[in-house]
Amino acid sequence: MSAALGLYRLQLVDSRMDEIRTRLEVIRRAIENDEELRAAKEQKSERELVHKSTLQKLKLAESEVDKQKVKIEQTEASLYSGNVKNPKELQDLQYESASLKRYLETLEERLLEAMLAEEEAEQESQAASREIEIIQARLANQNITLTREQTELEKELQRLDSERQAALSPLDVNLLQTYGELREQRRGLAVVEVSEGACAACGTTLTPSQRQSARSTSQIYNCPTCGRILFAN
Repeated sequence: MSAALGLYRLQLVDSRMDEIRTRLEVIRRAIENDEELRAAKEQKSERELVHKSTLQKLKLAESEVDKQKVKIEQTEASLYSGNVKNPKELQDLQYESASLKRYLETLEERLLEAMLAEEEAEQESQAASREIEIIQARLANQNITLTREQTELEKELQRLDSERQAALSPLDVNLLQTYGELREQRRGLAVVEVSEGACAACGTTLTPSQRQSARSTSQIYNCPTCGRILFAN
């Protein structure tokens, strides 16, 4: 087996292992990422505070209406009790009763507004709770799928590691050092095929003699442009 072929086989294994490690990192981040859920929970907390505030305002409005009704009842009780004989006092009570009733209308309008605001805030709080449930369910399903993929990829990575060890054994130490250096310099791709008479990585067209050198079984040949090791069938 030529050195270039041995290195090319090693490159295929390493490239696949690189892909798997990259994908495993993406999966890990996806599983650990709870930003969307945290944002939904924060929104739920904010809406709960708004609902609590509107509920307090509603209770206050109800209390004000009740107090005003009591005042009206007390005023009218005095007005119609027969105990007040003085015409001026009776007239004052009538005016007070009318004034209290007018203000009651204002308070009841405020109560209605408070009721509507509380109802809307409650609906928004409930909607936020449902949104959390939806996100949690979706993330759970997503994580099941990702975990399954993660397990399969980890098994494949173990198998490839065994293949890599087997691919390493027949290769010269100096060649492996050169291969490793090129991997670092060329973003993981040290060995490429000659495809249609050109370097498959950078596209440089090779002369017939260069293609012949790439087929050599006794030595390796590097692309004159990108420096990668070339393998030709």
